[in-house]
Amino acid sequence: MKIVIYWLTVLFCGVLFGLGLTISGMIQPEIIFSFLRFEDFGLVLVLASASGLTLLVYQIVPRLLKKPLVAQSFEDKSSVGLKRTVIGAGLFGIGWGLCGVCPGPAIAGLGAGNWPMLFAVAAMFAGAYIQGRWFGAVKNTDGADAVAR
Repeated sequence: MKIVIYWLTVLFCGVLFGLGLTISGMIQPEIIFSFLRFEDFGLVLVLASASGLTLLVYQIVPRLLKKPLVAQSFEDKSSVGLKRTVIGAGLFGIGWGLCGVCPGPAIAGLGAGNWPMLFAVAAMFAGAYIQGRWFGAVKNTDGADAVAR
């Protein structure tokens, strides 16, 4: 029963996220391009509200709840490989600027019938495959393998 509740929670959050992306216009590359050219600042509100809400949730919820609703405990995620993170962020930004979408809006765009997004999704899967195949694990300070994030 717990696994069903977990997957229903994941499904609900995914649908809510996709709905928010659709309503904000982030599934339309034209809007993203106008934002990146400093012609339309409407997405600044989307960015600020998403970042602010995430900050609040990550800071407040662990203090209010003894344990998460669908997990055993809250976990601190250690950051590994700053160099890889910076390179990955740069590649992500270049891809975002070239095609006007990032993974969430691309998948939400497919759900809204924007079929040209298939090219962006295929490129994202190819990039994820290449990263996992050739640059997968990094070593923690204790010598154990850790998944690069």
